[in-house]
Amino acid sequence: MEMLESQNKIRRRRPKAARPGTDETKVSKSGLYLSKAIIRALNVLESFRQIGRPLSLTDISVRTKLPEASLFRILVTLESQEYLVQMKDGSYRLAPKVLWGVIHDRASAIRDLLHPQLQSLAREFDETASSGFLYGDRIQCIDTVESLRDVRATTRIGRVLPPYASSMGKAITAFQSRETIDKLIEVYGLFKRTEHTVIDRQHIFQDYERIRIEGVAFDRGEATDGGVCIGVPVLSGPDSVECAISISFPLVRYSEKLEREVVAALQRTAKGLSLHLEQLMD
Repeated sequence: MEMLESQNKIRRRRPKAARPGTDETKVSKSGLYLSKAIIRALNVLESFRQIGRPLSLTDISVRTKLPEASLFRILVTLESQEYLVQMKDGSYRLAPKVLWGVIHDRASAIRDLLHPQLQSLAREFDETASSGFLYGDRIQCIDTVESLRDVRATTRIGRVLPPYASSMGKAITAFQSRETIDKLIEVYGLFKRTEHTVIDRQHIFQDYERIRIEGVAFDRGEATDGGVCIGVPVLSGPDSVECAISISFPLVRYSEKLEREVVAALQRTAKGLSLHLEQLMD
């Protein structure tokens, strides 16, 4: 009797709106009743695949397949709860409290996408291959496959990369807006890491311009003494860069021939990866 009475209480506690067959619920594979309204709101947030890029009402409607009339109410609600920010032109972008989670998810997806290519590059040259990612106001190494040689270049996952000295830091920074470039340099600071580090702003911005044209960045002992690192940006859209890949090796193994071969391999790999990144945005 006590068990039966308990079951009756559970049934009585179930809200009418949570019963199957209503417009606002959906039955999951586990048999639980889900809120369609919350699912639609989450789908709206997940439609912002490109970090920092605002979307219009029409853009979001196309991505979520929701009619603009009902979508507008969701957007207003998410904005009122500070999950979205409306821009002056009426478009929306993710609010800061949501953005960091999206950035980390994005970084993880990109790391997994790039890893097999890093393994191939490391095998091809028997040198260390790495990838870096833009986390808002800093650039960090997110993955590395080290050479098997006794004397080799090394890097640490999670290391913050100087935007004016490391090859991946340069490759990513060069394609940002002036506001973002200034912020990256401000957050990291301008100081000499080695005797080869360039801290003259005019020279740094000239190098960024060259990188945008040639699509390759160099670190010849600027970030670490005795090391050479060549990095290239991986485009995720026209002039849009959030990650880069690189190959590092000791200066004692440097040659112009090796440099040409590494640049060609990196640019070829980055071109293929760019197509996959663009698909992640769609």
